[in-house]
Amino acid sequence: MKYLKKIAGLATLSLIYMIMTNVWISHQAKSLTYNDTSLIPKNKVGLVLGASKFVSNGHINLYYKYRLEAAYQLYKSGKIEFILISGDNGRKSYDEPTDFKNDLIKKGVPENKIFLDYAGFRTLDSVVRAKEVFGVNSVTIISQKFHNERAIYLAKNFKINAIGYNAKDIRGRYGMKTKLREYMARTKASIDILFNVKPKFLGKKIDIK
Repeated sequence: MKYLKKIAGLATLSLIYMIMTNVWISHQAKSLTYNDTSLIPKNKVGLVLGASKFVSNGHINLYYKYRLEAAYQLYKSGKIEFILISGDNGRKSYDEPTDFKNDLIKKGVPENKIFLDYAGFRTLDSVVRAKEVFGVNSVTIISQKFHNERAIYLAKNFKINAIGYNAKDIRGRYGMKTKLREYMARTKASIDILFNVKPKFLGKKIDIK
């Protein structure tokens, strides 16, 4: 019985920590995310957080589609000069950054305005590598609002001036599942900061210019 009470107590504390962390991360990004290109400040670089182009049933991933559209809107409106795409390229058959690049070029973004980070295996890696590898100290992060908030929280902790441009979100059951996973991701982000976790890879510096 005592053992069960301890488990219940730990579960309760974990839930409280998760909720508090979620609230704190949203608070950290308050007034730093934008939905309108006419209101968002200019930045030299926009950082697109990667996503797979397709979901398991072969359909286009709407998170990918809406981030692509958001990046193009920012560039077209003159609110960013360069686009840094950070995503997973952990195996030959999976290449998030190149998918984004090819589709942005199709929309009319010049290739020399696009830079690729193939080692953005998670949000922390993408944010820190933007600074340490690509020399970006001020950035506009491009993703859905919930993701932008977490990225801004991480950026603040690594002394990066960051704002977010919110791509269109997804509603319904799929969107709800993603939001639930975000609670776990935010908890993990706070623990990573607590233990000073570093990106999986850094590497040779690349100047965006």
